[in-house]
This record gives sequence, structure tokens and C-alpha cells, in this order.
Amino acid sequence: MKIALFCPNWVGDLLMATPALRAVRNRYVQAEITAIARPVLADVLAGTNLCDRFIAHAPGGNQPERKGLALWRRLRGEQFDLAVLFPNSLRSAWWAWSIGAKERVGVARNGRQWLLTRSVESKSKRVPSPVMDEYSRIALAAGATQVGRQIEACVTPEEAARWTAFCDRSGLAPESRRGFICFNTGGAFGPAKNWPVESFAALARRVRRELDRDVLVVCGPAEVENARAIAQAAKDVGVRTLADETPSLGLTKAAIAHAGLLVTTDSGPRFFAQAFNVPVVTLFGPTHIAWSETGYAKSRHLQVPLDCGPCQKRDCPLGHTRCMRNLLPDHVFAAVCELLAAQSELSPQPLAA
Repeated sequence: MKIALFCPNWVGDLLMATPALRAVRNRYVQAEITAIARPVLADVLAGTNLCDRFIAHAPGGNQPERKGLALWRRLRGEQFDLAVLFPNSLRSAWWAWSIGAKERVGVARNGRQWLLTRSVESKSKRVPSPVMDEYSRIALAAGATQVGRQIEACVTPEEAARWTAFCDRSGLAPESRRGFICFNTGGAFGPAKNWPVESFAALARRVRRELDRDVLVVCGPAEVENARAIAQAAKDVGVRTLADETPSLGLTKAAIAHAGLLVTTDSGPRFFAQAFNVPVVTLFGPTHIAWSETGYAKSRHLQVPLDCGPCQKRDCPLGHTRCMRNLLPDHVFAAVCELLAAQSELSPQPLAA
């Protein structure tokens, strides 16, 4: 049996879909499973056995026409028995239908019902609900019998080697490599999600001063300047950044996997914390918490209640971004301390003499 998984288009969405991918993998143990996703998402699945092959596909039409046609011919030649569609777009359903997948499973939305052979009822987009639950429903419709909630990721040997090399170059001491606090800033959604540089820098200084922990600011290609600005504004040798490295989702993944705690905006890399059992404080601005809720016990969600939010806008319609600016470093630091204290209480205690 040959199965095509049309994956979500964003890092966070794909990570939230991994429990559903695992359920499909467990149901069809002997099947050959091919993940079809944007090229940048290969690092998300690297090292897992959630798929047997990865085929890069830029869904927005960024490929030259002849390459798109070549990809279509390749996929049609695969003769897939089942296509599982996690994106809700009409485009993804058309691809699955046009390449001749015998069974096509997805949410009945955006007028694509006629392209599906098995459909999942669409819920109202006006009522926020966890997207992870929708992915689970898709997996069940595709034949899975049980879907868990454990997000999965893996640090490959190559990514681990890059991480070790960075630590050696940057002077991150071996004894602090499991205790440092990781910062993740920005995200692909838009600037409205960004927490101010000065707020990150103030938090970094307080972590250094009161917790005596190193800080590492991770970044993707779009956040390099922001990460560098945070490290410079902190004015502390214990605050480092990946900004001078070649940006890589794999290196970010390895950094979060080795962190003692992650402070992050509501962006894709926040879910690596759950995959690696790392405590995480997530800063929410314009986005509704319910959409990305996963039930992770070692997480704290922070959001300032405002009459204008959460608005779900990429840019602040009112131009003030108060939902992020009013989220003070003191509030975030308190959440960091609370999570660290909780982990300490859960850790095995030494036996009394």
C-alpha cells in the first residue's frame, strides 16, 4: 500500500499534526508512506519514522511551471492508494485528485468535497478550537484507530554535531548546556506576534542576574537581525545568539532540545519544547490560545486581555500592538520562575542520610 501525506504548510502546524501522522503510521505498518510538504519542513520530520520518503512541494506556485509539471508527473506515477490531506485548501485536494490517488481523505471545506472520497465535517472557524483535534479527526477518517497527543521530533546526528560545534565556538560551558534558557522570537505569521527587542533584552538581563543562567536566542533567516539586537541590548556575555550561524531549523531544534526552558512567541518552534519535554512559556498577542492548545503540562500561556483582541491579524489594525507591548518582562520572568520551581519539585529528591 502506498500513502501520500499532504502535510500542513507551517512548522507549528506540522508539529501539531505529528500525533495524527503517528496514528496513520501505526495503522498502516507495512505501507510505504510519503510526506509531501514545503522544502523547509523536511527538518521537522528528519530523524523520525513518521514517513518513509519526503517529497518537497511548494504549494504557492513558487516553482517554475515545468518543474511543477515534472512534480505532478512524478506524483501521478506513484499511484498512491490513499492520500491524507491535512491542509484544508482546494489546491491540496485538487493535487490529490489529479495525481490519481484512489482514496482521498480530508476536511470538507472550501468547496472541495467533490474531490474527496472520505470527508471530515468542517467545524465553524468562528469558534476557536485546537487544530490538533482536527488533525486527529482526519487520521481517524483515514483508518487510524487511536490518536495520541504526543508531539514528535528528533535531533539527527548531523544536527547534534552542529550543536556541539556551536557550543564549543561560543563558549557555552558543558555544565550549563542543560540549564540555559532559550529565547525564540518572531515567526512567519507576521510582525504583530513579535515581542519587543527591549523586553527580551530586559528578561535576559534578569535571568542572568537572578537565576545565573545562560541565555541563547535562536532564530530563523527572518529573525537574524532581531536576535542579534536582543543579544547586543542585553550587554551580557552570557547572552548568546545563533544569528552568526547559518540559519537552520535543525540547529534551532537541537538548541531547544538541550535547553532548560524555552521562552517563545506563538510560533512554530515553540512546539519543539513539547516534543523534547522542555518547559515552555509562550507569549500570545493577536492569536487565540485555543487554536494551538495541545494540553502540554509543562507550559504556561501568557496573554494580556484587551477589548481589541485577540484579533488574529498579522499587523495590528490599530497600530499600537499593545497586546505584546503590555506583556511586561516581570510577568514573563514570574512564569519562568514558576515553571522552573515546578520542575524542581517534580525532580527526584536525594534520600535523607
